[in-house]
Amino acid sequence: MSHTVQDTIRAATRELTAAGIDSATIDARRLVAHALAIAPDRLSLVAGDAIMPAALGILDAAIAARVDRQPVSQIIGRRMFWGRDFKVTPAVLDPRPETEVLIGAALAQPYSRLLDLGTGSGCILLTLLAENPGASGTGTDINEDALKIAGENRAALQLEGRAELSPSDWFQNVTGRYDLIVSNPPYIALGEMATLAPEVLKWEPMAALTPGESGLEAYEIIAANVVNFLNPGGRVLLEVGPTQAPAVAALFRARGLE
Repeated sequence: MSHTVQDTIRAATRELTAAGIDSATIDARRLVAHALAIAPDRLSLVAGDAIMPAALGILDAAIAARVDRQPVSQIIGRRMFWGRDFKVTPAVLDPRPETEVLIGAALAQPYSRLLDLGTGSGCILLTLLAENPGASGTGTDINEDALKIAGENRAALQLEGRAELSPSDWFQNVTGRYDLIVSNPPYIALGEMATLAPEVLKWEPMAALTPGESGLEAYEIIAANVVNFLNPGGRVLLEVGPTQAPAVAALFRARGLE
């Protein structure tokens, strides 16, 4: 007996719901679309079609991974960020919608030279270059696997000529000065790690989540060094944890920044 696409979506939704996945309905549609190699918004067009055994095999593996709490973006290997598709794997932090707030703030003022510390997938660096065709920039990361993913995203967006990727422990291998320095550094205190969702704790790179005991260690390093790499009038934009803004601002004021 053959099953239609719509039947399969319903069955996948039931299985994910039973596993305690809050976003079961949305996830089921995304995973079925992935198995069919179509965009989720096209599912309604094929809802009555029979689903082929090959697609069912892909879907079964995807559902099993999601039941194991692997994020959908890792299962399908893609994440939409600021209107562009980025490759993601367990080697990089899954780009969050909240990080688009940083993009909006960065685009509010002009820049021609950009530095992204801890670039991960490259989503911040590459988005800011794609949105500003006159700019060039550098993304650094201590994780060579992350730099490989960033390199693939750079190639997909045809930004090889404007985006340099460099292995570096924060500023270690950085040279030159920049109009804009951005980072979404690890900021979760070690004691808070156990409170994270399994999708994060089990599947995302630990080094991209926590810098150590206080959660402020990365900001302390950036604050201590950033003035050596910032052009006069330049800006530093950082993502911070929900309670960290006053402490982070104080670190940078202590180094002479506004």
